[in-house]
Amino acid sequence: MTSHTVPDRRPPDRPAGVLLPGTPAPLGAHWDGSGTNFAVWSAGAQAVDLCLFDPDGTEHRHRMEETTHQVWHGRLGGVGPGQRYGYRVHGPYDPQNGQRYNPAKLLLDPYTRAVDGGLALHPSLFGYSDSAVDTPLADPHDSAPYVPRGVVVHDPFPWDGDRPRHTSWSDTVIYEVHVKGATARHPDVPPALRGTYAGLAHPAFVAHLQALGVTAVELLPVHHFVSEPHLLRRGLTNYWGYNTLGYFAPHAGYSSAGSGGGQVTEFKTMVKELHAAGIEVILDVVYNHTAEGDHTGPTLSLKGIDNGGYYRLDGGNRARYTDYTGCGNTLDVRRPAVLALLMDSLRYWVTEMHVDGFRFDLASALARSMHDVDRLSAFFDVVHQDPVVSQVKLIAEPWDVGEGGYQVGNFPPPWTEWNGKYRDTVRDVWAGAHVGVRDLAYRLTGSSDLYRSDGRRPFASINFVTAHDGFTLTDLVTYEHKRNEANGEENRDGESHNRNWNCGVEGPSDDPEVRALRARQVRNLVTTLLVSTGVPMLTAGDELGRTQLGNNNAYCQDNEISWIDWDAVDEDLFAFVARLVRLRRSAPVLRQEAFFEGHEIAGSGGTRDLAWFAPDGGQLTTADWFDTGLQTLGMYLDGRGIRHRDEHGHPVVDDCYLVQLHAGPEPVTVQLPGPPWADGYELVVSTEYPTGAPPRITVLAPGPVDLPGRTVWVLRVVRRP
Repeated sequence: MTSHTVPDRRPPDRPAGVLLPGTPAPLGAHWDGSGTNFAVWSAGAQAVDLCLFDPDGTEHRHRMEETTHQVWHGRLGGVGPGQRYGYRVHGPYDPQNGQRYNPAKLLLDPYTRAVDGGLALHPSLFGYSDSAVDTPLADPHDSAPYVPRGVVVHDPFPWDGDRPRHTSWSDTVIYEVHVKGATARHPDVPPALRGTYAGLAHPAFVAHLQALGVTAVELLPVHHFVSEPHLLRRGLTNYWGYNTLGYFAPHAGYSSAGSGGGQVTEFKTMVKELHAAGIEVILDVVYNHTAEGDHTGPTLSLKGIDNGGYYRLDGGNRARYTDYTGCGNTLDVRRPAVLALLMDSLRYWVTEMHVDGFRFDLASALARSMHDVDRLSAFFDVVHQDPVVSQVKLIAEPWDVGEGGYQVGNFPPPWTEWNGKYRDTVRDVWAGAHVGVRDLAYRLTGSSDLYRSDGRRPFASINFVTAHDGFTLTDLVTYEHKRNEANGEENRDGESHNRNWNCGVEGPSDDPEVRALRARQVRNLVTTLLVSTGVPMLTAGDELGRTQLGNNNAYCQDNEISWIDWDAVDEDLFAFVARLVRLRRSAPVLRQEAFFEGHEIAGSGGTRDLAWFAPDGGQLTTADWFDTGLQTLGMYLDGRGIRHRDEHGHPVVDDCYLVQLHAGPEPVTVQLPGPPWADGYELVVSTEYPTGAPPRITVLAPGPVDLPGRTVWVLRVVRRP
């Protein structure tokens, strides 16, 4: 099959001056005070046109004559901040050989710092002609009226000494939150700011974060994204944002300042305000795929700039993409230009936007060499040696959809990981599955089985019970079956096996016993999370009782289903979660920086830094560890055995705690161990009570006590003077 070069139907013109050679670095559009240098990488292009747009949409094309090391570049005097621009790239349109050049398509600069305009569903978005997806027949229609454009940005922001915060991992409590969903319905945020970066930084929302006690927000994707054509055809949009188009540009839809570059200043202001409140900013980033989808997807940027240079193509049919992401394509991080794009983006967000870390969506896809996930991949090597990126928080979602993609526990230092095994185990235990307590013990103490062998510490485990993807915490105890009909996929989408229990009734219930049980189950899950060693992650709204009405895949629900309802807040639940967070932050023994050893503590009379107790008061036996019917576990943490020192080199010493978890439905009598373990126990948190606080100070003597069904007690050890 022969290739077909699309004719240049509109020759370049130069109405506003001559395009000078400029420089090949840095990539993107950079204003120098009197003009702007433009540079874009394309290894296979035959020609590149720089396209500038007047405020009325009139387009002016400038042929870029200079190439250096596959970078096309030029400088235009008199062009400055606010200028809208894009590229048209000429070359063969030959899908069978991986080439999809088509100058009829306006392409977004991969390095643009801001994006203006939305994506309108139109046939011209697609590079191929009609239904001829795999033939060398390129679509000749101009896509410029229907696609976003880049914006030249210059933003000398007054940071006033602001720097990334570098909160220690062991002190970190993460709050996963959607920029729009956080304040779209917040009554104390001015209407013009709701759902924006400014809304997230508004004192009303910041005060909520501070009252809750979290130390970091993990923002769902804020790189500029667009909605998939299949959603637009159904009248829906991409709400979560995992459909990136611009890796340097803050999503314009979250800006109250518009899309002319003001979104950059507004984002920086948000970061500065959150830092001033003691809160780090972590970005959920999607470097594994882009918004251009598979071979039937739109041509918006990389696909038209250098398709085979940016994407993994199927070796057997280069008209198709290797898809490890489930989203149609996979970026080819093995290629230097792609690796440079990712690293330049990461460094930009740290150095220019002052963010404190990243959570990498489907990170296993970034680690693949030929087919397998490779711990020695170039991506890991480059991140590890980078003097900027290696110093911020790095969180992997350690799986993708390809074979062998589930890699929990296998990322190298200094990576931390979303611990999917933690989520599954804790859900199983509180759903009543007879799984015993052996795996639960690992999860409660930092998952040493996953993270110890390669020198990582307990904080390599990002512990979570819920996340944006799946049921909310309230829905987890209310529904066993997903309710995703509103997504328009006949309820086929979303996870069907959620490891949960609806407390005997499917959906909302007026039965007070069912409602009370559900509330207690929520408290049990939260308590388990916040007394576990590792880094806890809360999902925004879970602390308020937020529901999605059973939708466990609300990625396309940009409406009340997804937004936090601030008029329907469970005040008791908020008080409960805040109480647990305060306890955790005040108790070093609950956030250890080293794995427990189980060793006897000198001078303690025989206690250990970690001990496990059966209901009869004896320490667990080998048979107990393999008893799948055991649903009661006592975890003793001795604050005299903490194995790290403070910043002054002094030993860290804390109180001792006994955590009693009982997932069985009926009350059980447990023996609280006496000396040398304790002379008594103060009950500081109990999931029996709506706010976790016992009605009075309760000190229990060693010996038998009745532990109610489905309850967690957190007891502080009391010793005689």
